[in-house]
Amino acid sequence: MKVTGMRTIRVKVPFDQPIRTSIHHIDSIACVLLYLDSDAGITGEGLVWALGEGRLAVLDEMIHSLADRVVGQDPHRHAGIWGEMWREVNFYGHKGITLFGIGAIDMALWDMVGKAHGLSVCRLLGQSRERVRAYHSGGLWVSLSTDELVAQAKDYVAQGYRAMKMRLGRPTVAEDAERVAAVRAAIPAGVELMADANQGFTVDHAIRLGRLLEAHELTWFEEPVQAYDLEGSARVAAALDTPIASGETEYARYGFRDMLERKSADVLMPDLQRVGGITEFVKVAHMADAFDVPISPHVYTEQCLQLCGALGNVRHTEYMPWFGALYNETIELVDGDFLVPDRPGLGFTFDEAAVAQFRLSDDGGSQ
Repeated sequence: MKVTGMRTIRVKVPFDQPIRTSIHHIDSIACVLLYLDSDAGITGEGLVWALGEGRLAVLDEMIHSLADRVVGQDPHRHAGIWGEMWREVNFYGHKGITLFGIGAIDMALWDMVGKAHGLSVCRLLGQSRERVRAYHSGGLWVSLSTDELVAQAKDYVAQGYRAMKMRLGRPTVAEDAERVAAVRAAIPAGVELMADANQGFTVDHAIRLGRLLEAHELTWFEEPVQAYDLEGSARVAAALDTPIASGETEYARYGFRDMLERKSADVLMPDLQRVGGITEFVKVAHMADAFDVPISPHVYTEQCLQLCGALGNVRHTEYMPWFGALYNETIELVDGDFLVPDRPGLGFTFDEAAVAQFRLSDDGGSQ
Protein backbone atom coordinates (compact mmCIF):
# COMPACT_ATOMS: atom_id res chain seq x y z
CA MET A 1 0.00 0.00 0.00
CA LYS A 2 1.25 3.48 -0.91
CA VAL A 3 0.09 7.00 -0.10
CA THR A 4 -1.01 8.48 -3.42
CA GLY A 5 -2.19 11.95 -2.52
CA MET A 6 -2.87 14.61 0.09
CA ARG A 7 -6.00 16.78 0.32
CA THR A 8 -6.98 19.45 2.86
CA ILE A 9 -10.17 21.35 3.63
CA ARG A 10 -10.46 24.36 5.94
CA VAL A 11 -13.50 24.62 8.19
CA LYS A 12 -14.78 26.95 10.90
CA VAL A 13 -17.14 25.78 13.62
CA PRO A 14 -18.86 28.70 15.41
CA PHE A 15 -19.86 28.60 19.08
CA ASP A 16 -23.39 29.25 20.27
CA GLN A 17 -21.96 31.70 22.83
CA PRO A 18 -18.48 33.27 22.99
CA ILE A 19 -16.31 32.01 25.84
CA ARG A 20 -13.62 33.67 27.92
CA THR A 21 -10.58 32.43 29.80
CA SER A 22 -7.99 34.49 31.66
CA ILE A 23 -6.23 35.25 28.35
CA HIS A 24 -8.66 34.28 25.54
CA HIS A 25 -11.93 35.48 24.05
CA ILE A 26 -13.13 32.77 21.68
CA ASP A 27 -16.15 32.61 19.39
CA SER A 28 -15.18 29.70 17.11
CA ILE A 29 -12.61 27.07 16.31
CA ALA A 30 -11.10 26.61 12.87
CA CYS A 31 -9.49 23.49 11.47
CA VAL A 32 -7.48 22.16 8.59
CA LEU A 33 -8.83 18.69 7.84
CA LEU A 34 -6.29 16.37 6.22
CA TYR A 35 -7.09 13.42 3.97
CA LEU A 36 -4.30 11.06 2.87
CA ASP A 37 -5.37 8.83 -0.03
CA SER A 38 -3.86 5.46 -0.92
CA ASP A 39 -3.73 3.03 -3.84
CA ALA A 40 -5.77 0.61 -1.70
CA GLY A 41 -8.75 2.97 -1.66
CA ILE A 42 -8.22 3.70 2.06
CA THR A 43 -8.14 7.28 3.33
CA GLY A 44 -6.38 8.32 6.52
CA GLU A 45 -7.70 11.40 8.31
CA GLY A 46 -6.09 13.95 10.62
CA LEU A 47 -6.59 17.57 11.60
CA VAL A 48 -5.02 20.62 13.18
CA TRP A 49 -6.95 23.51 14.67
CA ALA A 50 -6.65 27.11 15.77
CA LEU A 51 -8.67 29.76 17.58
CA GLY A 52 -10.19 31.54 14.59
CA GLU A 53 -9.36 31.15 10.92
CA GLY A 54 -6.83 33.96 10.49
CA ARG A 55 -3.78 31.70 10.36
CA LEU A 56 -5.26 28.53 8.93
CA ALA A 57 -3.49 29.19 5.62
CA VAL A 58 -0.14 28.89 7.40
CA LEU A 59 -1.09 25.53 8.90
CA ASP A 60 -2.41 24.34 5.55
CA GLU A 61 0.80 25.30 3.74
CA MET A 62 2.92 23.65 6.43
CA ILE A 63 1.13 20.36 5.89
CA HIS A 64 1.45 20.53 2.09
CA SER A 65 5.13 21.50 2.32
CA LEU A 66 5.79 18.00 3.72
CA ALA A 67 3.91 16.16 0.95
CA ASP A 68 7.09 15.02 -0.78
CA ARG A 69 8.06 13.11 2.38
CA VAL A 70 4.73 11.28 2.46
CA VAL A 71 3.28 10.73 -1.00
CA GLY A 72 4.63 7.52 -2.51
CA GLN A 73 5.49 6.07 0.89
CA ASP A 74 4.12 2.93 2.56
CA PRO A 75 2.12 4.25 5.55
CA HIS A 76 3.40 1.34 7.64
CA ARG A 77 6.70 3.28 7.64
CA HIS A 78 5.10 5.99 9.77
CA ALA A 79 8.00 5.99 12.25
CA GLY A 80 10.52 6.44 9.46
CA ILE A 81 8.36 9.09 7.79
CA TRP A 82 8.14 10.94 11.10
CA GLY A 83 11.94 10.99 11.35
CA GLU A 84 12.26 12.24 7.78
CA MET A 85 9.80 15.07 8.42
CA TRP A 86 11.63 15.96 11.65
CA ARG A 87 14.89 16.30 9.76
CA GLU A 88 13.18 18.22 6.97
CA VAL A 89 12.00 21.00 9.31
CA ASN A 90 15.32 21.38 11.11
CA PHE A 91 16.06 24.69 9.38
CA TYR A 92 12.77 26.15 10.64
CA GLY A 93 12.93 24.70 14.14
CA HIS A 94 11.29 21.91 16.07
CA LYS A 95 8.64 23.97 17.81
CA GLY A 96 5.59 25.76 16.54
CA ILE A 97 3.99 25.44 13.11
CA THR A 98 6.43 22.77 11.93
CA LEU A 99 5.16 20.33 14.56
CA PHE A 100 1.53 21.09 13.64
CA GLY A 101 2.25 19.87 10.12
CA ILE A 102 4.04 16.75 11.29
CA GLY A 103 1.27 16.03 13.80
CA ALA A 104 -1.56 16.16 11.25
CA ILE A 105 0.26 13.84 8.84
CA ASP A 106 1.26 11.38 11.55
CA MET A 107 -2.37 11.12 12.75
CA ALA A 108 -3.56 10.38 9.24
CA LEU A 109 -0.86 7.73 8.67
CA TRP A 110 -1.80 5.85 11.85
CA ASP A 111 -5.47 6.12 10.91
CA MET A 112 -4.73 4.68 7.45
CA VAL A 113 -2.73 1.75 8.82
CA GLY A 114 -5.44 0.86 11.32
CA LYS A 115 -8.12 0.97 8.64
CA ALA A 116 -5.98 -1.18 6.33
CA HIS A 117 -5.83 -3.94 8.94
CA GLY A 118 -9.30 -3.49 10.40
CA LEU A 119 -7.77 -2.65 13.79
CA SER A 120 -8.06 0.35 16.08
CA VAL A 121 -4.92 2.37 16.78
CA CYS A 122 -5.31 1.25 20.39
CA ARG A 123 -4.96 -2.38 19.34
CA LEU A 124 -2.01 -1.54 17.10
CA LEU A 125 -0.25 0.04 20.09
CA GLY A 126 -1.30 -2.72 22.51
CA GLN A 127 -4.53 -2.24 24.43
CA SER A 128 -4.44 -1.98 28.21
CA ARG A 129 -8.06 -1.01 28.98
CA GLU A 130 -11.45 -0.33 27.45
CA ARG A 131 -12.42 2.90 29.24
CA VAL A 132 -10.94 6.04 30.79
CA ARG A 133 -12.22 8.65 33.25
CA ALA A 134 -13.47 11.73 31.38
CA TYR A 135 -13.57 15.27 32.69
CA HIS A 136 -15.92 17.80 31.14
CA SER A 137 -13.91 20.78 29.94
CA GLY A 138 -16.44 22.52 27.73
CA GLY A 139 -17.84 25.00 30.21
CA LEU A 140 -17.45 26.61 33.65
CA TRP A 141 -15.81 29.59 31.95
CA VAL A 142 -14.50 32.75 33.58
CA SER A 143 -17.27 34.76 31.91
CA LEU A 144 -20.05 32.94 33.80
CA SER A 145 -21.54 34.20 37.04
CA THR A 146 -21.23 32.07 40.16
CA ASP A 147 -24.87 31.03 39.89
CA GLU A 148 -24.32 30.01 36.26
CA LEU A 149 -21.24 28.01 37.26
CA VAL A 150 -23.17 26.13 39.92
CA ALA A 151 -26.06 25.35 37.56
CA GLN A 152 -23.72 24.11 34.84
CA ALA A 153 -21.71 21.97 37.24
CA LYS A 154 -24.90 20.29 38.47
CA ASP A 155 -25.94 19.69 34.88
CA TYR A 156 -22.64 17.92 34.11
CA VAL A 157 -23.21 15.64 37.09
CA ALA A 158 -26.75 14.93 35.83
CA GLN A 159 -25.28 14.01 32.43
CA GLY A 160 -23.12 11.38 34.11
CA TYR A 161 -19.73 13.10 34.40
CA ARG A 162 -17.69 12.37 37.51
CA ALA A 163 -15.02 14.99 36.85
CA MET A 164 -15.04 18.53 35.46
CA LYS A 165 -12.79 21.54 35.01
CA MET A 166 -13.49 25.20 35.70
CA ARG A 167 -11.49 28.24 34.63
CA LEU A 168 -9.83 30.81 36.85
CA GLY A 169 -8.96 34.41 36.12
CA ARG A 170 -11.27 36.80 37.92
CA PRO A 171 -9.78 40.14 39.06
CA THR A 172 -8.96 39.02 42.61
CA VAL A 173 -7.67 35.93 44.36
CA ALA A 174 -10.66 36.06 46.72
CA GLU A 175 -13.19 36.02 43.89
CA ASP A 176 -11.61 33.01 42.19
CA ALA A 177 -11.45 31.18 45.53
CA GLU A 178 -15.11 31.91 46.24
CA ARG A 179 -16.16 30.59 42.82
CA VAL A 180 -14.21 27.36 43.29
CA ALA A 181 -15.76 26.92 46.73
CA ALA A 182 -19.25 27.39 45.29
CA VAL A 183 -18.74 24.77 42.58
CA ARG A 184 -17.12 22.34 44.98
CA ALA A 185 -20.07 22.67 47.37
CA ALA A 186 -22.57 22.16 44.54
CA ILE A 187 -21.26 18.79 43.32
CA PRO A 188 -21.05 15.46 45.17
CA ALA A 189 -17.92 14.67 47.14
CA GLY A 190 -16.96 11.88 44.76
CA VAL A 191 -16.94 14.13 41.70
CA GLU A 192 -13.48 15.43 40.83
CA LEU A 193 -12.86 19.13 40.21
CA MET A 194 -9.95 20.65 38.29
CA ALA A 195 -9.15 24.36 37.88
CA ASP A 196 -7.33 25.98 34.96
CA ALA A 197 -5.65 29.41 35.01
CA ASN A 198 -4.80 29.27 31.27
CA GLN A 199 -1.33 30.73 31.98
CA GLY A 200 -2.88 33.91 33.34
CA PHE A 201 -1.09 34.40 36.68
CA THR A 202 2.24 35.45 38.09
CA VAL A 203 4.05 32.99 40.34
CA ASP A 204 3.13 34.89 43.52
CA HIS A 205 -0.52 35.21 42.50
CA ALA A 206 -0.70 31.49 41.65
CA ILE A 207 0.79 30.47 44.99
CA ARG A 208 -1.54 32.73 46.98
CA LEU A 209 -4.58 31.42 45.15
CA GLY A 210 -3.37 27.84 45.21
CA ARG A 211 -3.03 27.91 48.99
CA LEU A 212 -6.62 29.12 49.31
CA LEU A 213 -7.76 26.27 47.07
CA GLU A 214 -5.96 23.48 48.95
CA ALA A 215 -8.99 22.81 51.14
CA HIS A 216 -11.08 21.90 48.10
CA GLU A 217 -8.80 18.98 47.12
CA LEU A 218 -8.62 19.83 43.44
CA THR A 219 -7.46 17.02 41.20
CA TRP A 220 -5.07 19.55 39.69
CA PHE A 221 -4.34 23.26 39.27
CA GLU A 222 -3.61 23.73 35.56
CA GLU A 223 -1.21 26.14 33.86
CA PRO A 224 -0.91 28.62 36.72
CA VAL A 225 1.79 30.63 34.91
CA GLN A 226 3.05 31.14 31.36
CA ALA A 227 3.94 27.80 29.75
CA TYR A 228 7.48 28.92 28.91
CA ASP A 229 8.18 29.75 32.57
CA LEU A 230 9.22 26.26 33.67
CA GLU A 231 11.14 27.62 36.65
CA GLY A 232 8.09 29.57 37.79
CA SER A 233 5.80 26.58 37.37
CA ALA A 234 8.26 24.49 39.39
CA ARG A 235 8.13 27.08 42.17
CA VAL A 236 4.33 26.86 42.24
CA ALA A 237 4.46 23.06 42.22
CA ALA A 238 6.92 23.00 45.11
CA ALA A 239 4.82 25.43 47.17
CA LEU A 240 1.49 23.59 46.87
CA ASP A 241 0.13 20.18 47.76
CA THR A 242 -2.32 20.35 44.85
CA PRO A 243 -0.79 18.75 41.73
CA ILE A 244 0.18 21.16 38.95
CA ALA A 245 -0.78 20.19 35.40
CA SER A 246 0.80 21.68 32.28
CA GLY A 247 2.25 20.91 28.87
CA GLU A 248 -0.49 21.60 26.32
CA THR A 249 1.69 24.20 24.60
CA GLU A 250 4.92 22.19 24.76
CA TYR A 251 6.54 20.59 21.72
CA ALA A 252 8.00 17.12 21.12
CA ARG A 253 9.84 14.91 23.58
CA TYR A 254 12.60 17.43 24.27
CA GLY A 255 10.20 20.02 25.65
CA PHE A 256 8.65 17.43 27.95
CA ARG A 257 12.07 16.18 28.99
CA ASP A 258 12.79 19.72 30.20
CA MET A 259 9.53 19.76 32.14
CA LEU A 260 10.33 16.46 33.83
CA GLU A 261 13.89 17.45 34.69
CA ARG A 262 12.76 20.78 36.15
CA LYS A 263 9.77 19.22 37.96
CA SER A 264 7.61 21.98 36.56
CA ALA A 265 4.42 19.88 36.59
CA ASP A 266 2.98 16.85 38.37
CA VAL A 267 0.72 15.97 35.43
CA LEU A 268 1.83 16.35 31.80
CA MET A 269 -0.73 17.38 29.17
CA PRO A 270 0.60 16.71 25.65
CA ASP A 271 -1.43 18.17 22.79
CA LEU A 272 -1.59 15.88 19.76
CA GLN A 273 -0.84 18.60 17.20
CA ARG A 274 1.92 20.34 19.16
CA VAL A 275 3.66 17.20 20.35
CA GLY A 276 3.96 15.97 16.77
CA GLY A 277 1.22 13.35 16.44
CA ILE A 278 0.72 9.86 17.79
CA THR A 279 4.29 8.66 17.21
CA GLU A 280 5.77 11.37 19.45
CA PHE A 281 2.88 11.36 21.92
CA VAL A 282 3.65 7.73 22.75
CA LYS A 283 7.33 8.55 23.34
CA VAL A 284 6.38 11.38 25.71
CA ALA A 285 3.97 9.14 27.59
CA HIS A 286 6.57 6.41 28.08
CA MET A 287 9.17 8.95 29.18
CA ALA A 288 6.76 10.37 31.75
CA ASP A 289 5.94 6.85 32.93
CA ALA A 290 9.62 6.29 33.69
CA PHE A 291 9.31 9.22 36.14
CA ASP A 292 5.98 7.89 37.52
CA VAL A 293 4.31 11.03 36.17
CA PRO A 294 0.73 10.71 34.85
CA ILE A 295 -0.41 12.31 31.60
CA SER A 296 -3.72 13.68 30.39
CA PRO A 297 -4.26 14.49 26.71
CA HIS A 298 -5.15 18.06 25.77
CA VAL A 299 -8.35 18.51 23.69
CA TYR A 300 -8.35 16.04 20.72
CA THR A 301 -10.90 13.99 22.65
CA GLU A 302 -11.91 11.76 19.75
CA GLN A 303 -8.44 10.79 18.52
CA CYS A 304 -6.88 10.51 21.97
CA LEU A 305 -9.30 7.85 23.18
CA GLN A 306 -7.15 5.36 21.27
CA LEU A 307 -4.08 6.54 23.18
CA CYS A 308 -5.95 6.43 26.48
CA GLY A 309 -6.75 2.77 25.88
CA ALA A 310 -3.11 1.88 25.23
CA LEU A 311 -1.11 4.05 27.66
CA GLY A 312 -1.26 3.03 31.30
CA ASN A 313 -0.27 6.39 32.81
CA VAL A 314 -3.26 8.27 31.38
CA ARG A 315 -5.51 8.99 34.38
CA HIS A 316 -8.06 11.32 32.77
CA THR A 317 -9.03 12.46 29.30
CA GLU A 318 -10.41 15.87 28.45
CA TYR A 319 -13.87 16.19 26.94
CA MET A 320 -13.99 19.25 24.70
CA PRO A 321 -17.21 19.28 22.65
CA TRP A 322 -15.94 21.74 20.03
CA PHE A 323 -15.18 19.15 17.35
CA GLY A 324 -18.01 16.66 17.78
CA ALA A 325 -20.12 18.11 14.94
CA LEU A 326 -17.39 17.20 12.44
CA TYR A 327 -17.65 13.43 12.95
CA ASN A 328 -20.01 10.65 11.95
CA GLU A 329 -19.48 8.83 15.25
CA THR A 330 -20.20 9.95 18.82
CA ILE A 331 -18.39 9.37 22.11
CA GLU A 332 -19.98 6.96 24.59
CA LEU A 333 -20.06 7.90 28.32
CA VAL A 334 -20.63 5.16 30.90
CA ASP A 335 -20.44 5.79 34.66
CA GLY A 336 -18.22 8.82 34.17
CA ASP A 337 -15.86 7.06 31.75
CA PHE A 338 -15.47 7.30 27.99
CA LEU A 339 -15.38 3.95 26.24
CA VAL A 340 -12.46 3.40 23.89
CA PRO A 341 -14.06 2.69 20.50
CA ASP A 342 -13.04 -0.59 18.88
CA ARG A 343 -13.28 0.72 15.33
CA PRO A 344 -10.56 0.70 12.66
CA GLY A 345 -7.96 3.45 12.80
CA LEU A 346 -8.67 6.40 15.07
CA GLY A 347 -12.32 5.37 15.29
CA PHE A 348 -13.80 8.68 14.14
CA THR A 349 -14.40 9.77 10.55
CA PHE A 350 -15.29 13.17 9.13
CA ASP A 351 -18.97 13.69 8.34
CA GLU A 352 -18.89 15.04 4.79
CA ALA A 353 -22.22 16.86 5.20
CA ALA A 354 -20.87 18.66 8.26
CA VAL A 355 -17.60 19.41 6.49
CA ALA A 356 -19.55 20.98 3.63
CA GLN A 357 -21.63 23.01 6.10
CA PHE A 358 -18.62 24.42 7.94
CA ARG A 359 -16.23 24.70 5.00
CA LEU A 360 -14.67 28.12 4.54
CA SER A 361 -15.30 29.64 1.12
CA ASP A 362 -11.69 30.86 0.83
CA ASP A 363 -9.99 27.60 1.83
CA GLY A 364 -7.42 27.88 -0.90
CA GLY A 365 -8.87 25.24 -3.15
CA SER A 366 -6.55 22.64 -1.65
CA GLN A 367 -8.88 19.70 -2.16
